[in-house]
Amino acid sequence: MRPILLVLLAASLPLLAAMDPPVHTESGQVQGVTNGAITSFKDIPYAAPPVGDLRWRAPQPAAKWQGVRRADRFSAACFQAKTGAFGPWSAEFIAKNAMEGGSSEDCLYLNVWTAGAKAGEQRPVMVWIYGGGFTSGSGDVPVYDGSGLARKGAVMVTFNYRVGVFGFFAHPELTAESGHNASGNYGLLDMIAALEWVHRNISEFGGDPGNVTIAGQSAGAFAVNYLMASPVAKGLFHRAIAESGAAFLPAPPLHEAEAAGAKLGTIPELRAKPAQELLRPAGASRPSPIVDGYVVPEPVPAIFAAGRQNDVPLLTGWNADDGVSFGPAPTAAAFRENAQRTYGELSAAFLKAFPAASDEEAAKSQHALGRDQIFAWQECAWARAQAGTGKSKIFLYYFDRTPPGTPEQIKYGAFHSGEIAYALNTLSRWDRPWTEADRKLAHQMSSYWVNFARQGDPNGPGLPPWPAYTRGNERAMRLGESVQPGPLPDRPQLDFLGQYNARAR
Repeated sequence: MRPILLVLLAASLPLLAAMDPPVHTESGQVQGVTNGAITSFKDIPYAAPPVGDLRWRAPQPAAKWQGVRRADRFSAACFQAKTGAFGPWSAEFIAKNAMEGGSSEDCLYLNVWTAGAKAGEQRPVMVWIYGGGFTSGSGDVPVYDGSGLARKGAVMVTFNYRVGVFGFFAHPELTAESGHNASGNYGLLDMIAALEWVHRNISEFGGDPGNVTIAGQSAGAFAVNYLMASPVAKGLFHRAIAESGAAFLPAPPLHEAEAAGAKLGTIPELRAKPAQELLRPAGASRPSPIVDGYVVPEPVPAIFAAGRQNDVPLLTGWNADDGVSFGPAPTAAAFRENAQRTYGELSAAFLKAFPAASDEEAAKSQHALGRDQIFAWQECAWARAQAGTGKSKIFLYYFDRTPPGTPEQIKYGAFHSGEIAYALNTLSRWDRPWTEADRKLAHQMSSYWVNFARQGDPNGPGLPPWPAYTRGNERAMRLGESVQPGPLPDRPQLDFLGQYNARAR
């Protein structure tokens, strides 16, 4: 019997090695799961469940617990419509819980990945904010897996924040009860609460609370911009990475959002409704951050123009095919007619930047307009504003790698969010026929991202030099088939949009 016991003991050793001592947090101890050199901790509460009377209130402290909490599986996504893969967005880009219809209002949890062997290692911390148009998303999206950057020395954090009407809803009664004469930006307040948790607890996971980078894509990048502008977030982060998103177009003011919210009923009535009934309330405005006078005290461009932003190093950029559009392409005639209606006396200048001499040319211009108006121009406006009043360095990029795949997949090109798996070093979490060129690009981009988190500058040994952006040297790092700096892409289109948006303001 003794040999059998020895065999059983030997078989159990890998499991025993994977059981690290629990980590202490302010609310209690958590037990993670170790896979190789990386330990992950999932489903850690950073705030109380925002349910019942806490619906549409600022996040409250999480309850304490006794004993050791197992942190081995993701929490539910914040309440949102059930969704699935569509267009270029495969299942790897969709919150697993949301795909399965497992979202909940009890959702304010975060996840940590670390290679830290002990507390106090002072590793750079990267806090990822998901995209999803402020109506969907979750920290459990496969391509957000934090082990890829943890292997490169960062402590990676993802978290859930309220989306849709639960995260972005203003109402006069909510404004009156807030204590700040503001309402509407509960999702942003969740982000700030998560950063406060990181500040108080991350050293126990080997992270440095004095070196925190906020990073996000699409709505997450817009959120990074709002947090960089917000006095409520001051001191909670020290670098900012924004992939395809910025808030330099007008955002709704509080009074407009309040008026839209008041049409839906009183707050006691609305707090009593089941979450499902509020998912798409008739007459509600599209959920998004607003200028509430508190979290976002003024329009973002005004905050930067006055130099009142949180002045931290910024890395930002966009994708060659960010402007993915659906439905039939416009004809040349329809495109020109719409240009006249929209741009009036500037329509000739518009059509010079976005020509439409043929149907094919109109389709290309429509695609470029979607990219440049929503993403590229706002990214450039952000970089220029920071360069004008800030003192911290800025690094601009342009991603143009088409991920490999089937003809149906590659027709979307370097699509909106196609860069994430490269930047986060998670190609293994995305089912595509990766080549050595893809793996090399992922190594380079993720190294740039971690270097930036560590030192506020993406440059490091073995990487092509990335020059800082300045108003006198508007260059962007091209990340794709080649990795090298070049002139600002799409300059004529960006110049026109700058002229038009300045006149519109």
